Amino acid sequence: MNLMLPDSGLLFWMTIIFAIVFFILAKFGFPIITGMVDKRAKRIDEAIAAARKAEESLAGLAQEQERLLSEARTEQARILQEAAVQRDNMIVQAQEQAREEAKKIMDEAKARIQEEKEAALRDVRKEVALLSVTIAEKVVRKELSTDKGQMELIDRMIDDLS
Repeated sequence: MNLMLPDSGLLFWMTIIFAIVFFILAKFGFPIITGMVDKRAKRIDEAIAAARKAEESLAGLAQEQERLLSEARTEQARILQEAAVQRDNMIVQAQEQAREEAKKIMDEAKARIQEEKEAALRDVRKEVALLSVTIAEKVVRKELSTDKGQMELIDRMIDDLS
């Protein structure tokens, strides 16, 4: 018996068993295996399609995000510009109010100064009048202290009336 060359009976039975096993596998095993491979291929294709769809969706979301950021920046710039305009208006109004208030205070101060000036002039006139009356009284008393002075005063008054 040669180990390198199998016996013809053994070769015959091995061929028949191989054909039976191949037939059973072809009838029952291969359809299941090919079905599983097809299902897996289908699942992989669906996953790839879903990934592409998700990638496109992400690209769309990125564009939407960029658009929203652009709108937000534009809105922010508009709001900042409006705030600057309002700030400038408020500053102008505050300056105008300050000028009006300063003018009002100056007018009141001028009026008060004028009133005090007039009051001081009245006081000075009153003092001058009192001093004049006092001086005149002293002069008249001195002149009228003698009988001769009284007679001269009476004569002058009569002359003035005539």
